[in-house]
Amino acid sequence: MTVLEPAGSAATGDTPRRSGPPALLYAVAAISALGGLLFGYDTGIISSALLDLGRDLHLSTGHREVVVSAILVGAMVGAPVSGVLSARRGRRPVIIAVAAVFALGALASALAPSAAALTVARLVLGLAVGAAANTVPVYIAETAPPAIRGRLMVLFQLMVAIGQLISYLVGYALAGPGGWRWMFGLAVIPAVVLAAGMLPLPESPRWLVGRGEQERAHAVLTRLRGPDAGIAAEVEDIAALCRAESDAPRGLRATARALGARRLRPALLIALGIAAFSQLTGINAMVYYAPTLLTDAGFGGSVALLTGIGIGVMLVLAGITGALSVDRVGRRRLLLWLMPASGAAMAVLALAFLLPASGVQRWTVVLALFAYIFLNGAGMQTVVWLLAPEVLPLSVRGPATSLATTTVWGFDLLIAVTALTAVQVFGLTATMLTYAVMNGLCWLFVLRRVPETRGRTLEDIERTLCRTGD
Repeated sequence: MTVLEPAGSAATGDTPRRSGPPALLYAVAAISALGGLLFGYDTGIISSALLDLGRDLHLSTGHREVVVSAILVGAMVGAPVSGVLSARRGRRPVIIAVAAVFALGALASALAPSAAALTVARLVLGLAVGAAANTVPVYIAETAPPAIRGRLMVLFQLMVAIGQLISYLVGYALAGPGGWRWMFGLAVIPAVVLAAGMLPLPESPRWLVGRGEQERAHAVLTRLRGPDAGIAAEVEDIAALCRAESDAPRGLRATARALGARRLRPALLIALGIAAFSQLTGINAMVYYAPTLLTDAGFGGSVALLTGIGIGVMLVLAGITGALSVDRVGRRRLLLWLMPASGAAMAVLALAFLLPASGVQRWTVVLALFAYIFLNGAGMQTVVWLLAPEVLPLSVRGPATSLATTTVWGFDLLIAVTALTAVQVFGLTATMLTYAVMNGLCWLFVLRRVPETRGRTLEDIERTLCRTGD
């Protein structure tokens, strides 16, 4: 399907030039996306570390749940705080600060002498995870041209998947007494690389225009797009939108009023709906608890751990598939194609646990689990960090994106603290069938509410959705 561009889009550099975008554009995406790798590693490593730290620190079941959930609570705080800071101070300084918090939290986790200290350290890590998930996609969206914006932003989710896979491999390699300290401490290395790599990178040109610094924005876009790429027209298009929003919110009360404005409702509904369904469809219930659920279902411990590594591999393959597809297929179409299949795979997984224990039953469980992880990862988990920065208006993009990110973490926390209880109360099959139904409801939401954003400028998307809300 051909996507019609707004008048003047060619002049703003939307059409790729033969020489291709400068290498700096890819460096911006790759280095900032290291925040995604840290996000994935720090949220994934706890599943392996728990096996030994629970014994070393004498953790009860309740204490283990608190340690797992602490990072999610921190993320719910880090997301909105980073949204306010990135709106005031810029995207780049916030990402550098996030890298420092990642390093501090990793060291504190590795050196934690008690369960309470570890919980606080994981809470600090959560601040960085929430801030990274909120700020990095916005930074990439505001620096990338429309033609390749999707694949550059999906790099963040791919790095999250790679971080999770690395955490499973490290956990398997370092399993044993005291190994959990090294598992946590190794996260310092990518945090230092992220901080150092961000230092020479430019600020978001759209943030600069919003601050009235058109000359700096012009210089940054020239570095990112190359000469003769219609930079002046692009800067003017952004500036015109900023002038039209001269009543942009200042301060928390004004921001709250702006987020409640009628014209913002369509975009906010899309961002928050996708954020909620990204968790309600069950992905993190599987990522956090699949080894535990498989062990309880009669699988051997080693098989359960290796299945965890398989989940990491599926997440990486899903990230690669999403990165290759999101600009070719489109965000909306990708979800409409994959979410029904994701729900079907979850339903097969749920029903497979009703079969008599056998080799066929175990293979059915594992293959259905892998199919679900891949399909949900390539669809929903690819789009969730991409769509909110695309649809939310520039004047409130930082705070509104942080609200969407907080929604992700809030529903993630809900799943984390209810999944095992739901299995105990309602049974494994009933719980997973509920997740399967949520995949179907997500498909209906996308069909009715989510527009296609592929190949469109952020300014064009904003104008369209704001007209819908007027």
